[in-house]
Amino acid sequence: MNLNRFGKAFFVTVSATAITGMTLTACGSDNNAGTSSSNASGSSSASADCGGKNAVTAEGSTAQQNAVAVFNQVWGQKCAGKNLSYNPTGSGAGVTQFIAGQVDFAGSDSPLSKDQVDPAAKRCAGNPAWNLPLVFGPVALGYNLPGVDKLAINADVLAKIFTGAISNWNDPAIAALNSGASLPDQKITPIYRSDSSGTTDNFQKYLTAAAPESWTKGAGKEFQGGAGEGAQKSAGVVQAVQATPGAIGYVEKGFADQAKLTVAQIDTGSGPVALTDESAKVAIDSAKFASDGNDLKLDLNSLYATKAAGAYPLMLATYEIVCSKGYDADTAAAVKSFLTVAANDGQSGLAAAGYVPLPDAFKQRLLTAVKAIQ
Repeated sequence: MNLNRFGKAFFVTVSATAITGMTLTACGSDNNAGTSSSNASGSSSASADCGGKNAVTAEGSTAQQNAVAVFNQVWGQKCAGKNLSYNPTGSGAGVTQFIAGQVDFAGSDSPLSKDQVDPAAKRCAGNPAWNLPLVFGPVALGYNLPGVDKLAINADVLAKIFTGAISNWNDPAIAALNSGASLPDQKITPIYRSDSSGTTDNFQKYLTAAAPESWTKGAGKEFQGGAGEGAQKSAGVVQAVQATPGAIGYVEKGFADQAKLTVAQIDTGSGPVALTDESAKVAIDSAKFASDGNDLKLDLNSLYATKAAGAYPLMLATYEIVCSKGYDADTAAAVKSFLTVAANDGQSGLAAAGYVPLPDAFKQRLLTAVKAIQ
């Protein structure tokens, strides 16, 4: 396949007044244009703490940019005059700008790395920076298999497909998960992201955790599986799956929904589970934090390798990187105001944008950390 065929970038213009129909874009993916959302006026701030400065700045992950636009719209409605200017340049650039003190917080599809912890603390006047997971986006397994409207798969089979160990749709391992289904004698064409992608990183982390014997390729933003055909950007994966009978590819739920792709169910051991907001929430509820306290770095193995009944575990988690202390008073109050509104009222608009609203228990832990910012 000619990569250029599916290599066109897909640009989304994000504004606070155009939230419906937005799609999740992966870090390193489809939109690197700056985002500054205008606010609605004349709304009540009675249910929100609206202290601090009016203008907050952030930069980073494109995976969360449409969720941030939802949050910003609601923040403006709850706190008249407040606005977040978010520049979706990618996780790496966002963390760099945060450490340099150029933005108030960063959006990232990964927590701070070991070599970023000390520079981030220096930026925060000697105080630790915290990783706050705020936005979760499910990753769909879109496939093109005429006549097969329902397909179940598990992590082991998925790993073998994307390494080439399973290459035909009527393979016994797939048939065993789809009792009674008429699977064709047809070649499988795995479609992967050919560009650097946070979605690829999370996909490979999922396979590493959930199918360690079959996926020994490791993780990272570059695809390591060695099988299939590459396509640039999320839109390219969608186009490739649509154009290739027998194809299967991983893509953010928002893109799959928008393109009306047929998507596979995942069986973690308790039967096939479809991708829904509720099944994604069950998986998020399974996630554990790497340590106690208010630095909420996730132990992704607990999410990806969950055996909880009804869980859909293939997920991309993104963080807000904030100072625990070290802001001036106006900045601290405004950052806390934005994050509090995002975690509360901002959750109601996420499903339409391809994200998963936070489960209550997870949200309460997040709000406790936000309240502790100084």
